[in-house]
Amino acid sequence: MNDTDTMTIRRAAPQDISAISELLRQVCHVHHEGRPDLFQPNGVKYTPAQLAAMLGDDSRPIFVAETDGEVKGYAFCVFKQHPHDTCVTDIKTLYIDDLCVDEHCRGQHIGQRLYEYVLAFAKESGCYNVTLNVWSCNPGAMQFYERCGLVPQKIGMEKIL
Repeated sequence: MNDTDTMTIRRAAPQDISAISELLRQVCHVHHEGRPDLFQPNGVKYTPAQLAAMLGDDSRPIFVAETDGEVKGYAFCVFKQHPHDTCVTDIKTLYIDDLCVDEHCRGQHIGQRLYEYVLAFAKESGCYNVTLNVWSCNPGAMQFYERCGLVPQKIGMEKIL
């Protein structure tokens, strides 16, 4: 039996903030390694206070994967919709703002289980699609999402001056 056999995926709660903060640090470190011009070496995307405020926001659900009481990964999501837009259709999208698995647990299918949970949640919530962005300096993440069946929707480009 492996860890994913006993894993639970659930909405994040206040007691998860410390573990989520550590995972946010890991993500920022990966991004800093790939783009030190954009990402701070010891940064995090959200402070504990910001996380606490987000936990009760149903428009921004956060899910955690937990094994034996320890958070092994998370998925930050955001519902997006464009009612009354004159260009794009009014579909309901669940955007994955961030998905991370603890660096010590990668390769155990935790990320895949989290992604599948988010897909099921999106379907149950009446979403048309699930979208996300991935940094080109993170080829491991790109390969993971391709294995999950995601395909490019749009491509961001830049010119550094």
